[in-house]
Amino acid sequence: MSKYRSWSLVLMSIVAMLILAGCPPPAPADSAADSGSGAAAGGDAAASGAAVATGGDCANTITLGAAVSETGKYAREGKDTRQGYDTWLDWVNNDYGGIKVGDECYNVDIIYYDDEGDPDTAATLVEKLITEDEVNFLLGPYSSSLTMSTSAIAEKYGMIMIEGNGSSEDLFERGFQNLFAVLTPAGQYTQSALKSLADLGAKSVVVAYEDTAFPTSVGEGAVKWAEEYGMDVLAVETYPLNVADVSAIITKFRDLEPDVFVGGGHFNDALLFVNGARELGFSPKAMVITVGPSNPEFVTEVGDASNYIIGPTQWEATMSWQDEYFGTAAEYAARYEEMWGETPTYQAAESTATALALHLAIEQAGSLDMDAVRQALFDLDVTTFYGPINFDETGKNVNKPMGAIQIQEGVINVVAPTEAAVSSVEYPMPAWDAR
Repeated sequence: MSKYRSWSLVLMSIVAMLILAGCPPPAPADSAADSGSGAAAGGDAAASGAAVATGGDCANTITLGAAVSETGKYAREGKDTRQGYDTWLDWVNNDYGGIKVGDECYNVDIIYYDDEGDPDTAATLVEKLITEDEVNFLLGPYSSSLTMSTSAIAEKYGMIMIEGNGSSEDLFERGFQNLFAVLTPAGQYTQSALKSLADLGAKSVVVAYEDTAFPTSVGEGAVKWAEEYGMDVLAVETYPLNVADVSAIITKFRDLEPDVFVGGGHFNDALLFVNGARELGFSPKAMVITVGPSNPEFVTEVGDASNYIIGPTQWEATMSWQDEYFGTAAEYAARYEEMWGETPTYQAAESTATALALHLAIEQAGSLDMDAVRQALFDLDVTTFYGPINFDETGKNVNKPMGAIQIQEGVINVVAPTEAAVSSVEYPMPAWDAR
């Protein structure tokens, strides 16, 4: 049961008492509490695109907490993260019948706060979730930078944080015992795409990435894979957080005439790269860009210029994975679309898988004891609609491969690895003035 439901029940009770007393009910409050689940940084409920249904008949409740970006730089991805969590929440309370802990069943409640895309704010809110809200476990935020700060707070209090949206290797090099991530690490994001392009004859690469944790891991990984597959790395450029103009980088890369451009950043960076390349006449034979291309909104915003763009993906609805909980990847996608009115991004799917993994570990432990659930997470070895989940001693998911998509005639098609592909890579990409 999501947090806003509790307020709805209180409001219903007040209205009923007023009616019995012969008083008119109060006018509906013009607040986000009436439109969705969660809570913002100021304590008000955060807006949501769909109502998460009330839980079932369990007498007990497990309370989870999450700081996610409702506003700020990561608002788009934060929405996907929360909707992914809430898709699991609706399913576990209403379809599955609550989490089974020994002989008892538990409904689930999630308390959300808006971290505003700021690491310090996120850390403060996670501490509030632990010390004031007294949640049982934590779900992670979006981005490696926010996961870095929030997981440090979770580790300080010895509380499990499981996440699906922070993939920088730096997160797992601190010796933490309470951070678990279901997604493929960032250093492997470009591997499948660069392997496919090398096989098709690509000989040279340029790399640009934001100077923060996740993009740095992506960029360094891209250099590693390019060199491993025999490609020359002609240049590597970094740029600051919240960059608004990448024209200097694009101009430099244009003059080097590389076969492949790799861009490591987030959704807005992907828009800058493609729009900048088109405006400045930078026409590599392939563009591999993180986060943006796998999101259907990218095609909407960029239009025909999105064609031929390649992007790493953690998950797509056409992949072959399935489980006994959400069914196939396609069935999960259908559930999500019915609930939210839009197709799921991989950030949404991995967020649902994050909550599912915690759920399965709690049931396997048969307890809410932190030590027991932690050990159950380390022991977890399961294949889900999202893919295999098996954590190593650092909390990374070591079993899940990374995929790649290419936008072809406005459609996001999986092109790598071969066993997951529904289409072949179209290479080389036509020059902008030849389309």
